[in-house]
Amino acid sequence: MESTGVPVPDIAFYTPADEVVLKALYRDIALQDPSCSNEVKTRSEEDEKDLEVLAALNDAKSPDFQPTVCVAWDYYAADSKSRNDISGFVLRHYVPWAKKIVRTETDVVFLTHIFLYFSTTVPSALYLFHSFSYLHAVAHLLVTIWYSGGFTLMMHNHIHNNGVLSKQYALFDFCFPYILEPLMGHTWDSYYYHHVKHHHVEGNGPGDLSSTIRYQRDSIVAFLQYEARFLLFAWIELPLYFMRRKKYTLAFKALFTELASYAFMFLLWRWKTAPTVFTLIIPFCILRIGLMIGNWGQHALVDEVEPSSDFRSSITLIDVPSNRFCFNDGYHTSHHLNPRRHWRDHPHAFLKARARYAKEGALVFHNIDYLEITYRLLTKNYRKLASQLVPMPGQIHLSLEERAEMLRRKTRAFTEEEIARMF
Repeated sequence: MESTGVPVPDIAFYTPADEVVLKALYRDIALQDPSCSNEVKTRSEEDEKDLEVLAALNDAKSPDFQPTVCVAWDYYAADSKSRNDISGFVLRHYVPWAKKIVRTETDVVFLTHIFLYFSTTVPSALYLFHSFSYLHAVAHLLVTIWYSGGFTLMMHNHIHNNGVLSKQYALFDFCFPYILEPLMGHTWDSYYYHHVKHHHVEGNGPGDLSSTIRYQRDSIVAFLQYEARFLLFAWIELPLYFMRRKKYTLAFKALFTELASYAFMFLLWRWKTAPTVFTLIIPFCILRIGLMIGNWGQHALVDEVEPSSDFRSSITLIDVPSNRFCFNDGYHTSHHLNPRRHWRDHPHAFLKARARYAKEGALVFHNIDYLEITYRLLTKNYRKLASQLVPMPGQIHLSLEERAEMLRRKTRAFTEEEIARMF
Protein backbone atom coordinates (compact mmCIF):
# COMPACT_ATOMS: atom_id res chain seq x y z
CA MET A 1 0.00 0.00 0.00
CA GLU A 2 2.79 2.39 0.75
CA SER A 3 4.16 2.16 -2.78
CA THR A 4 1.03 3.91 -4.06
CA GLY A 5 1.77 6.97 -1.97
CA VAL A 6 -1.71 6.81 -0.48
CA PRO A 7 -2.13 7.19 3.29
CA VAL A 8 -3.88 4.52 5.31
CA PRO A 9 -7.52 5.61 5.74
CA ASP A 10 -8.51 7.49 8.85
CA ILE A 11 -11.40 6.05 10.87
CA ALA A 12 -12.78 9.52 11.48
CA PHE A 13 -16.50 9.53 10.69
CA TYR A 14 -17.08 6.13 9.16
CA THR A 15 -20.63 5.15 8.46
CA PRO A 16 -21.04 1.40 7.87
CA ALA A 17 -21.54 2.10 4.16
CA ASP A 18 -18.48 4.37 3.94
CA GLU A 19 -16.35 1.64 5.48
CA VAL A 20 -17.43 -0.82 2.78
CA VAL A 21 -16.84 1.73 0.00
CA LEU A 22 -13.44 2.88 1.19
CA LYS A 23 -12.16 -0.66 1.68
CA ALA A 24 -13.21 -1.47 -1.88
CA LEU A 25 -11.39 1.59 -3.24
CA TYR A 26 -8.21 0.68 -1.40
CA ARG A 27 -8.58 -2.84 -2.73
CA ASP A 28 -8.65 -1.34 -6.24
CA ILE A 29 -5.44 0.53 -5.43
CA ALA A 30 -3.79 -2.66 -4.19
CA LEU A 31 -4.73 -4.44 -7.40
CA GLN A 32 -2.73 -1.86 -9.36
CA ASP A 33 0.38 -2.47 -7.27
CA PRO A 34 2.68 -5.05 -8.94
CA SER A 35 4.28 -5.81 -5.58
CA CYS A 36 1.02 -7.12 -4.18
CA SER A 37 0.57 -10.86 -3.80
CA ASN A 38 -1.90 -12.96 -5.72
CA GLU A 39 -3.79 -13.36 -2.47
CA VAL A 40 -4.50 -9.63 -2.49
CA LYS A 41 -5.45 -9.67 -6.16
CA THR A 42 -8.11 -12.33 -5.56
CA ARG A 43 -9.91 -9.93 -3.27
CA SER A 44 -11.52 -8.34 -6.34
CA GLU A 45 -14.00 -11.20 -6.02
CA GLU A 46 -15.36 -9.44 -2.93
CA ASP A 47 -16.96 -6.69 -5.01
CA GLU A 48 -20.30 -8.46 -5.41
CA LYS A 49 -20.35 -9.26 -1.72
CA ASP A 50 -19.82 -5.58 -0.92
CA LEU A 51 -22.76 -4.59 -3.11
CA GLU A 52 -24.93 -7.21 -1.42
CA VAL A 53 -23.95 -5.85 2.00
CA LEU A 54 -24.86 -2.29 1.00
CA ALA A 55 -28.13 -3.39 -0.57
CA ALA A 56 -29.08 -5.35 2.56
CA LEU A 57 -28.53 -2.33 4.79
CA ASN A 58 -31.26 -0.50 2.84
CA ASP A 59 -33.66 -3.41 2.27
CA ALA A 60 -36.44 -3.44 4.87
CA LYS A 61 -37.08 -7.13 4.12
CA SER A 62 -33.49 -8.13 4.83
CA PRO A 63 -32.44 -9.35 8.30
CA ASP A 64 -29.47 -6.99 7.96
CA PHE A 65 -31.67 -3.94 7.37
CA GLN A 66 -30.42 -0.94 9.32
CA PRO A 67 -32.64 2.15 9.53
CA THR A 68 -30.97 5.42 10.45
CA VAL A 69 -32.40 6.57 13.77
CA CYS A 70 -29.85 9.16 14.84
CA VAL A 71 -26.91 10.61 12.91
CA ALA A 72 -24.52 10.42 15.87
CA TRP A 73 -24.58 6.63 16.17
CA ASP A 74 -25.62 3.57 14.20
CA TYR A 75 -28.73 1.62 15.13
CA TYR A 76 -28.62 -2.17 15.27
CA ALA A 77 -31.95 -3.87 15.95
CA ALA A 78 -30.31 -6.86 17.66
CA ASP A 79 -28.50 -4.57 20.11
CA SER A 80 -31.66 -2.68 21.06
CA LYS A 81 -33.53 -5.94 21.69
CA SER A 82 -30.85 -7.20 24.05
CA ARG A 83 -30.56 -3.95 26.03
CA ASN A 84 -32.51 -3.71 29.28
CA ASP A 85 -31.86 -0.02 29.96
CA ILE A 86 -34.13 2.94 29.25
CA SER A 87 -32.61 3.66 25.82
CA GLY A 88 -33.19 0.06 24.74
CA PHE A 89 -36.82 0.28 25.88
CA VAL A 90 -37.36 3.54 24.01
CA LEU A 91 -35.76 2.27 20.80
CA ARG A 92 -37.78 -0.97 20.81
CA HIS A 93 -40.98 1.06 20.82
CA TYR A 94 -39.91 4.20 18.93
CA VAL A 95 -38.30 2.66 15.85
CA PRO A 96 -41.20 0.36 14.76
CA TRP A 97 -43.67 3.24 15.28
CA ALA A 98 -41.48 5.81 13.52
CA LYS A 99 -40.98 3.56 10.47
CA LYS A 100 -44.73 3.89 9.86
CA ILE A 101 -44.57 7.70 10.04
CA VAL A 102 -41.71 8.33 7.62
CA ARG A 103 -42.04 7.80 3.89
CA THR A 104 -39.07 5.42 3.63
CA GLU A 105 -38.32 2.99 6.46
CA THR A 106 -34.62 3.85 6.45
CA ASP A 107 -35.48 7.46 7.35
CA VAL A 108 -36.51 7.28 10.99
CA VAL A 109 -33.80 9.91 11.52
CA PHE A 110 -35.93 12.54 9.79
CA LEU A 111 -38.67 12.12 12.38
CA THR A 112 -36.00 12.19 15.09
CA HIS A 113 -34.76 15.51 13.74
CA ILE A 114 -38.25 16.97 13.50
CA PHE A 115 -38.88 16.08 17.15
CA LEU A 116 -35.50 17.53 18.08
CA TYR A 117 -36.12 20.88 16.39
CA PHE A 118 -39.68 21.29 17.68
CA SER A 119 -38.67 20.37 21.23
CA THR A 120 -35.59 22.63 21.39
CA THR A 121 -35.30 25.32 18.71
CA VAL A 122 -38.96 26.36 18.56
CA PRO A 123 -39.59 26.73 22.31
CA SER A 124 -36.17 28.33 22.80
CA ALA A 125 -36.92 30.97 20.14
CA LEU A 126 -40.38 31.63 21.56
CA TYR A 127 -38.98 32.08 25.04
CA LEU A 128 -36.39 34.56 23.78
CA PHE A 129 -39.23 36.70 22.47
CA HIS A 130 -40.96 36.35 25.83
CA SER A 131 -37.94 36.95 28.08
CA PHE A 132 -34.68 37.85 26.35
CA SER A 133 -31.22 37.35 27.81
CA TYR A 134 -27.90 37.47 25.98
CA LEU A 135 -26.66 34.26 27.61
CA HIS A 136 -29.69 32.37 26.34
CA ALA A 137 -29.48 34.11 22.95
CA VAL A 138 -25.85 33.12 22.40
CA ALA A 139 -26.54 29.53 23.48
CA HIS A 140 -29.55 29.42 21.14
CA LEU A 141 -27.46 30.75 18.26
CA LEU A 142 -24.67 28.20 18.79
CA VAL A 143 -27.15 25.33 18.86
CA THR A 144 -28.82 26.68 15.72
CA ILE A 145 -25.47 26.76 13.91
CA TRP A 146 -24.85 23.17 15.01
CA TYR A 147 -28.30 22.12 13.79
CA SER A 148 -28.22 24.01 10.50
CA GLY A 149 -26.19 21.49 8.50
CA GLY A 150 -28.38 18.52 9.37
CA PHE A 151 -31.56 20.52 8.93
CA THR A 152 -30.46 21.86 5.55
CA LEU A 153 -29.68 18.39 4.26
CA MET A 154 -32.92 17.02 5.66
CA MET A 155 -34.65 19.75 3.67
CA HIS A 156 -32.46 18.79 0.72
CA ASN A 157 -34.17 15.42 0.78
CA HIS A 158 -37.53 17.05 1.38
CA ILE A 159 -37.37 19.36 -1.65
CA HIS A 160 -36.08 16.68 -4.02
CA ASN A 161 -38.76 14.17 -3.03
CA ASN A 162 -41.72 16.40 -2.11
CA GLY A 163 -41.56 15.46 1.54
CA VAL A 164 -40.10 12.96 3.99
CA LEU A 165 -43.20 11.66 5.80
CA SER A 166 -45.91 9.17 4.84
CA LYS A 167 -48.87 10.38 2.80
CA GLN A 168 -51.27 10.41 5.76
CA TYR A 169 -49.07 13.11 7.31
CA ALA A 170 -48.86 15.16 4.12
CA LEU A 171 -50.35 18.30 5.66
CA PHE A 172 -47.79 18.43 8.47
CA ASP A 173 -45.05 17.42 6.01
CA PHE A 174 -45.99 20.44 3.90
CA CYS A 175 -46.30 22.86 6.82
CA PHE A 176 -43.39 22.14 9.16
CA PRO A 177 -40.70 23.66 6.87
CA TYR A 178 -42.47 27.03 7.02
CA ILE A 179 -42.07 27.01 10.80
CA LEU A 180 -38.48 25.75 10.95
CA GLU A 181 -36.86 27.31 7.88
CA PRO A 182 -36.66 30.91 9.20
CA LEU A 183 -35.28 29.67 12.53
CA MET A 184 -32.51 27.77 10.73
CA GLY A 185 -31.48 30.66 8.47
CA HIS A 186 -33.52 29.80 5.38
CA THR A 187 -35.99 32.01 3.62
CA TRP A 188 -39.26 30.36 2.68
CA ASP A 189 -38.97 28.05 -0.33
CA SER A 190 -35.80 29.72 -1.65
CA TYR A 191 -33.78 26.52 -1.24
CA TYR A 192 -36.27 24.66 -3.44
CA TYR A 193 -36.37 27.30 -6.16
CA HIS A 194 -32.63 27.88 -6.26
CA HIS A 195 -31.43 24.30 -5.82
CA VAL A 196 -34.03 22.13 -7.56
CA LYS A 197 -35.47 24.47 -10.17
CA HIS A 198 -32.21 26.24 -10.97
CA HIS A 199 -28.93 24.64 -9.85
CA HIS A 200 -29.79 21.13 -10.99
CA VAL A 201 -31.11 22.45 -14.28
CA GLU A 202 -27.90 24.37 -15.03
CA GLY A 203 -25.45 21.99 -13.29
CA ASN A 204 -22.68 24.49 -12.47
CA GLY A 205 -22.71 25.58 -16.10
CA PRO A 206 -22.56 29.15 -17.39
CA GLY A 207 -26.25 29.78 -16.66
CA ASP A 208 -25.96 28.70 -13.03
CA LEU A 209 -26.06 31.73 -10.70
CA SER A 210 -23.94 29.78 -8.20
CA SER A 211 -21.54 28.48 -10.86
CA THR A 212 -17.85 28.55 -10.00
CA ILE A 213 -16.45 28.30 -13.53
CA ARG A 214 -15.87 32.04 -14.08
CA TYR A 215 -13.83 32.37 -10.87
CA GLN A 216 -10.22 31.54 -10.08
CA ARG A 217 -11.10 28.97 -7.49
CA ASP A 218 -7.99 29.20 -5.32
CA SER A 219 -8.23 32.99 -5.03
CA ILE A 220 -9.50 34.63 -1.85
CA VAL A 221 -10.49 37.75 -3.79
CA ALA A 222 -12.50 35.69 -6.30
CA PHE A 223 -14.15 33.76 -3.49
CA LEU A 224 -15.18 36.98 -1.72
CA GLN A 225 -16.65 38.26 -4.98
CA TYR A 226 -18.56 35.00 -5.31
CA GLU A 227 -19.90 35.25 -1.75
CA ALA A 228 -20.81 38.93 -2.11
CA ARG A 229 -22.77 38.34 -5.30
CA PHE A 230 -24.86 35.62 -3.69
CA LEU A 231 -25.45 37.55 -0.46
CA LEU A 232 -26.42 40.81 -2.15
CA PHE A 233 -28.09 39.83 -5.40
CA ALA A 234 -29.45 36.25 -5.19
CA TRP A 235 -32.86 37.60 -4.15
CA ILE A 236 -33.33 39.36 -7.52
CA GLU A 237 -31.06 37.36 -9.83
CA LEU A 238 -33.04 34.14 -9.39
CA PRO A 239 -36.42 35.67 -10.39
CA LEU A 240 -34.71 37.39 -13.34
CA TYR A 241 -33.22 34.04 -14.39
CA PHE A 242 -36.70 32.49 -14.42
CA MET A 243 -38.00 35.48 -16.38
CA ARG A 244 -35.31 34.98 -19.04
CA ARG A 245 -36.34 31.32 -19.27
CA LYS A 246 -40.00 32.40 -19.63
CA LYS A 247 -40.88 30.63 -16.37
CA TYR A 248 -42.96 33.52 -15.09
CA THR A 249 -44.81 31.61 -12.37
CA LEU A 250 -41.53 30.45 -10.84
CA ALA A 251 -40.17 33.98 -11.08
CA PHE A 252 -43.16 35.37 -9.18
CA LYS A 253 -43.07 32.64 -6.52
CA ALA A 254 -39.32 32.95 -5.97
CA LEU A 255 -39.50 36.73 -5.59
CA PHE A 256 -42.67 36.68 -3.46
CA THR A 257 -41.46 34.10 -0.93
CA GLU A 258 -38.05 35.77 -0.64
CA LEU A 259 -39.53 39.22 -0.05
CA ALA A 260 -42.14 37.77 2.30
CA SER A 261 -39.32 36.28 4.38
CA TYR A 262 -37.52 39.64 4.52
CA ALA A 263 -40.77 41.37 5.48
CA PHE A 264 -41.35 38.82 8.24
CA MET A 265 -37.87 39.42 9.67
CA PHE A 266 -38.27 43.19 9.38
CA LEU A 267 -41.60 43.25 11.20
CA LEU A 268 -40.27 41.09 14.02
CA TRP A 269 -37.16 43.28 14.17
CA ARG A 270 -39.36 46.36 14.56
CA TRP A 271 -41.32 44.59 17.29
CA LYS A 272 -38.45 43.02 19.29
CA THR A 273 -35.02 43.72 17.87
CA ALA A 274 -32.68 41.63 20.01
CA PRO A 275 -34.46 38.25 19.83
CA THR A 276 -35.06 38.74 16.09
CA VAL A 277 -31.35 39.33 15.51
CA PHE A 278 -30.34 36.15 17.33
CA THR A 279 -33.11 33.83 16.16
CA LEU A 280 -33.55 34.96 12.55
CA ILE A 281 -31.11 37.53 11.16
CA ILE A 282 -27.75 36.12 12.30
CA PRO A 283 -28.74 32.54 11.34
CA PHE A 284 -29.80 33.85 7.93
CA CYS A 285 -26.43 35.55 7.33
CA ILE A 286 -24.38 32.60 8.59
CA LEU A 287 -26.32 30.07 6.54
CA ARG A 288 -26.03 32.06 3.30
CA ILE A 289 -22.28 32.36 3.78
CA GLY A 290 -22.03 28.68 4.68
CA LEU A 291 -24.01 27.54 1.66
CA MET A 292 -21.62 29.26 -0.71
CA ILE A 293 -18.53 28.02 1.14
CA GLY A 294 -19.92 24.52 0.73
CA ASN A 295 -20.89 25.00 -2.91
CA TRP A 296 -17.41 26.34 -3.66
CA GLY A 297 -15.90 23.17 -2.17
CA GLN A 298 -18.33 20.99 -4.10
CA HIS A 299 -17.67 22.63 -7.47
CA ALA A 300 -14.21 24.20 -7.24
CA LEU A 301 -12.36 21.34 -8.91
CA VAL A 302 -13.70 21.49 -12.46
CA ASP A 303 -12.08 19.58 -15.28
CA GLU A 304 -10.25 21.80 -17.72
CA VAL A 305 -11.07 19.54 -20.70
CA GLU A 306 -14.69 18.50 -20.09
CA PRO A 307 -16.18 20.88 -17.52
CA SER A 308 -19.78 20.08 -18.43
CA SER A 309 -19.47 16.49 -17.20
CA ASP A 310 -21.14 15.75 -13.86
CA PHE A 311 -18.26 13.35 -13.16
CA ARG A 312 -15.71 16.12 -13.70
CA SER A 313 -17.41 19.18 -12.23
CA SER A 314 -18.22 17.76 -8.80
CA ILE A 315 -16.51 15.49 -6.30
CA THR A 316 -17.11 12.55 -3.96
CA LEU A 317 -16.15 12.57 -0.29
CA ILE A 318 -15.96 9.44 1.86
CA ASP A 319 -15.44 9.14 5.62
CA VAL A 320 -16.51 12.73 6.34
CA PRO A 321 -18.95 14.53 8.66
CA SER A 322 -21.14 15.32 5.63
CA ASN A 323 -21.92 11.61 5.31
CA ARG A 324 -22.29 10.94 9.02
CA PHE A 325 -24.30 14.03 10.02
CA CYS A 326 -25.71 15.31 6.71
CA PHE A 327 -27.18 12.28 4.99
CA ASN A 328 -24.39 11.26 2.63
CA ASP A 329 -23.93 14.75 1.23
CA GLY A 330 -20.35 13.77 0.40
CA TYR A 331 -21.58 11.73 -2.56
CA HIS A 332 -22.14 14.89 -4.55
CA THR A 333 -21.33 13.44 -7.97
CA SER A 334 -23.84 10.64 -7.39
CA HIS A 335 -26.43 13.24 -6.44
CA HIS A 336 -25.84 15.23 -9.63
CA LEU A 337 -26.06 12.09 -11.72
CA ASN A 338 -29.47 11.36 -10.20
CA PRO A 339 -30.87 14.20 -8.05
CA ARG A 340 -33.78 12.07 -6.83
CA ARG A 341 -31.63 9.14 -5.74
CA HIS A 342 -32.34 8.31 -2.12
CA TRP A 343 -29.55 9.44 0.18
CA ARG A 344 -28.98 5.95 1.57
CA ASP A 345 -28.51 4.59 -1.97
CA HIS A 346 -25.51 6.78 -2.83
CA PRO A 347 -22.77 4.43 -1.52
CA HIS A 348 -24.23 1.45 -3.39
CA ALA A 349 -24.67 3.48 -6.60
CA PHE A 350 -21.11 4.82 -6.34
CA LEU A 351 -19.55 1.42 -5.70
CA LYS A 352 -21.50 -0.20 -8.51
CA ALA A 353 -20.47 2.52 -10.97
CA ARG A 354 -16.92 3.14 -9.75
CA ALA A 355 -15.42 1.79 -12.96
CA ARG A 356 -17.32 4.52 -14.80
CA TYR A 357 -16.13 7.09 -12.26
CA ALA A 358 -12.54 5.97 -12.93
CA LYS A 359 -13.03 6.10 -16.71
CA GLU A 360 -14.45 9.62 -16.48
CA GLY A 361 -11.58 10.88 -14.30
CA ALA A 362 -13.75 11.58 -11.26
CA LEU A 363 -12.19 12.89 -8.05
CA VAL A 364 -12.70 11.05 -4.75
CA PHE A 365 -11.40 12.25 -1.37
CA HIS A 366 -11.51 10.83 2.12
CA ASN A 367 -11.51 12.44 5.56
CA ILE A 368 -11.66 16.01 4.26
CA ASP A 369 -14.99 17.82 4.07
CA TYR A 370 -16.22 20.64 1.84
CA LEU A 371 -15.39 23.44 4.27
CA GLU A 372 -11.82 22.24 4.63
CA ILE A 373 -11.50 21.76 0.87
CA THR A 374 -12.50 25.40 0.40
CA TYR A 375 -9.97 26.44 3.04
CA ARG A 376 -7.16 24.36 1.52
CA LEU A 377 -7.90 25.76 -1.93
CA LEU A 378 -7.90 29.35 -0.75
CA THR A 379 -4.58 28.79 1.02
CA LYS A 380 -3.29 26.94 -2.07
CA ASN A 381 -2.37 23.89 -0.01
CA TYR A 382 -2.62 21.43 -2.87
CA ARG A 383 -0.31 18.90 -1.21
CA LYS A 384 -2.82 18.48 1.61
CA LEU A 385 -5.64 18.04 -0.88
CA ALA A 386 -3.57 15.56 -2.87
CA SER A 387 -2.78 13.58 0.27
CA GLN A 388 -6.51 13.13 0.94
CA LEU A 389 -7.24 12.03 -2.63
CA VAL A 390 -8.25 8.40 -3.05
CA PRO A 391 -6.80 7.88 -6.53
CA MET A 392 -8.96 6.04 -9.00
CA PRO A 393 -7.35 3.79 -11.63
CA GLY A 394 -5.68 6.24 -14.01
CA GLN A 395 -4.58 8.45 -11.11
CA ILE A 396 -2.82 5.82 -9.01
CA HIS A 397 0.49 6.07 -10.88
CA LEU A 398 0.75 9.80 -10.14
CA SER A 399 3.11 10.98 -7.41
CA LEU A 400 1.87 13.26 -4.64
CA GLU A 401 3.30 16.28 -6.47
CA GLU A 402 1.68 15.22 -9.75
CA ARG A 403 -1.67 14.80 -8.01
CA ALA A 404 -1.30 18.25 -6.47
CA GLU A 405 -0.55 19.77 -9.88
CA MET A 406 -3.53 17.95 -11.39
CA LEU A 407 -5.80 19.50 -8.76
CA ARG A 408 -4.27 22.94 -9.30
CA ARG A 409 -5.15 22.82 -13.01
CA LYS A 410 -8.78 22.23 -12.13
CA THR A 411 -9.18 25.56 -10.30
CA ARG A 412 -8.40 27.86 -13.23
CA ALA A 413 -11.12 30.33 -14.24
CA PHE A 414 -12.64 29.70 -17.67
CA THR A 415 -12.68 32.50 -20.20
CA GLU A 416 -15.89 33.42 -22.00
CA GLU A 417 -14.43 31.97 -25.20
CA GLU A 418 -13.78 28.65 -23.49
CA ILE A 419 -17.24 28.62 -21.97
CA ALA A 420 -18.85 29.22 -25.37
CA ARG A 421 -16.82 26.36 -26.83
CA MET A 422 -17.15 23.81 -24.04
CA PHE A 423 -20.79 24.24 -22.94
